[in-house]
Amino acid sequence: MKNISILGSTGSVGTQALEVIDCLDDVRVAGLSSNTDIHLLEKQIRKYKPPVAAVADEKSALALKISVADTPTKVVGGAAGLCEVAAAPEADFVLTAIVGIAGLIPTLTAIENNKNILLANKETLVTAGDIVMGAARARNVIIIPVDSEHSAVFQCLQGGDRDIKRIILTASGGSFYGKKRKDLESVTVVQALSHPNWDMGKKVTIDSSTLINKGLEVIEAHHLFGIDYDRIDVVIQRESIIHSMVEFEDNSILAQMGWPDMKLPIHYAICYPERKKSPARQMDFSRLSSISFSPPDVETFRLLPLAISAGKRGATAPVVLNAANEAAVELFLKGRISFLDIERIVEKCLNAHTIIPTPSIGDIIETDRQIKEEIMYDNGNIRNNSISASDTGS
Repeated sequence: MKNISILGSTGSVGTQALEVIDCLDDVRVAGLSSNTDIHLLEKQIRKYKPPVAAVADEKSALALKISVADTPTKVVGGAAGLCEVAAAPEADFVLTAIVGIAGLIPTLTAIENNKNILLANKETLVTAGDIVMGAARARNVIIIPVDSEHSAVFQCLQGGDRDIKRIILTASGGSFYGKKRKDLESVTVVQALSHPNWDMGKKVTIDSSTLINKGLEVIEAHHLFGIDYDRIDVVIQRESIIHSMVEFEDNSILAQMGWPDMKLPIHYAICYPERKKSPARQMDFSRLSSISFSPPDVETFRLLPLAISAGKRGATAPVVLNAANEAAVELFLKGRISFLDIERIVEKCLNAHTIIPTPSIGDIIETDRQIKEEIMYDNGNIRNNSISASDTGS
């Protein structure tokens, strides 16, 4: 019997994970959490009866506590509440599906409490990959990736052969594949959220449309698999059938395939190391007319090379990259900046930042906070005195 806590159970990955669990008779829910959606979380509490549930928003947590007072579930709130769910004694595994850097501290808390991690929060490794992977090694904690691309690589490496020549991460190309910069000057939020293949949350869908999502995944792959950046390639695979590939020293390539359905990597992570009957759609090759490949257009979608460059710089550069992107995407979704302004803001923040060479978790959290505060305060117009190492007190 596996007992799993789900951080972000009301989001896209979290709800799909619960659908997968519904098909398994040897998995129990040990904890649930949401940011603010207490109505859905209440339904989940009544169905799965976890020992503990958390709401990031403390006022919402108080309201939920009253609503489920007739259940045995303990309701907790705030950042401390998320960490309590991550450390729940009943949990063997913690699925981290919180969007953004908010997933970092709960993930570290789970690792410190010897919970194996099902990782669906790429920002955790983007911002603090060295610290997180070091903590996992020290505790002998397994980190199983849930993102489809990293799950694909993880699956391709299950034979135990580590003679890797390169990792090839595939990308759909997002909502604006084939467009040029002049075409992107006036695109709308609705257009950006119209992904051709995947059903994802708003933040991830926007990141896919700018291609920064793939840049973040390159950074994550570097930490997950211990591979140099120069040995990680990105290729557009428009149909999203091949989820990623591994090339070995003999030039043979293994690829993991399947219809674009997040239930596949979620199911694999939950059932690992076993493979069991899945609710995901079965591949029908008779209906597959083609599988195409093309290089990413880095002249139009400049956030991809910018993200990889930040990853290579390391230290706090990826923290700034991630924080600036999170804030800029929020402004874009609110209609306060244009689509191309996302790139402008991220680049300006990176150029203004003074690297903190060996950041602590405190440095990472504070840098993230200050970058976001600066962007939101100025509505995306970054001042010349943007965040530096001296600003964080380091």
